[in-house]
Amino acid sequence: MKTTKTYAGIPTEYGTLEQSKIVLLPVPYDGTSTWKKGADKGPEAFLYASENMELYDIETRSEVYKEGIYLAEAISENSSPDAMVQKVEEQVLNYIKRNKFVTLFGGEHSISIGSIRAFNRSFENLTVVQIDAHSDLRASYQGSKYNHACALYEANQTTNLIQVGIRSMDRIERTEMNEENVFFAHEIVNDAYWMDQAIENMTDNVYITIDLDGLDPSILPATGTPEPGGLLWQETLDFLRAIFSEKNVVGFDIVELCPSPHLYASDFVAAKLYYKMLSYKFCLSDNPVEEDYSYDDDSTKNPSKFKDDDAS
Repeated sequence: MKTTKTYAGIPTEYGTLEQSKIVLLPVPYDGTSTWKKGADKGPEAFLYASENMELYDIETRSEVYKEGIYLAEAISENSSPDAMVQKVEEQVLNYIKRNKFVTLFGGEHSISIGSIRAFNRSFENLTVVQIDAHSDLRASYQGSKYNHACALYEANQTTNLIQVGIRSMDRIERTEMNEENVFFAHEIVNDAYWMDQAIENMTDNVYITIDLDGLDPSILPATGTPEPGGLLWQETLDFLRAIFSEKNVVGFDIVELCPSPHLYASDFVAAKLYYKMLSYKFCLSDNPVEEDYSYDDDSTKNPSKFKDDDAS
């Protein structure tokens, strides 16, 4: 599905797998969405917008693409939700084992199930931070546990899940929640300390999954199920910057861009968000986390950071 030879049209020298610290894995999957279809077109729109984005980040005074960003072949598996999740897990694990900082762009939110599985296998004591309008905590939906409405159910059982911006859910999902780790949209509006509390609840290793409907429709309307009352741009960046500054973010995904020719600004918001997150990871001068992403199969060199699959 590559629309360009390199991410954002960066020079080839910064886009090879061998020289890149970062992998961008597109997953144009939209097999279980239940209202507006089109998330499978999200990666292509995101990549096109990225080509037209300035690559100097003012805030961090950096050009993070020089760390190397490899645009991987898109995962095209769509024979079933189960098969897609398995393929995502396999591909993400492959790049983690090659010492890459792995990022994904969807596609609908069910792609995150496989990605979170791979990161949870690879990193000790994983926290998953979910920015989203919907809780996505159904055990199954429409006959599948790999539905987009179930995207975080497994993570809630196997990781330290922190949910931010939630404002739409089914009653049964509340019984699955750890409400100490849930920061509802209506509660954080007047809470000056919610970010501090959320970060305090995180473990050292953090994976971030961002459903773009977590943002307010006033800044990103082009998503399958927009909900009023979401996060605004600067508060989202403030929260993300704090996470990257204080924790070891091991990877992330962005999902649920549903592009529209009349709402192309949303594509650019998604492109900018992705690039800002990379800038925070690699270019924050006050980031205390040692930038070491080596994967060791026997997990002996850095046991506090990586899981030993043989011991699990």
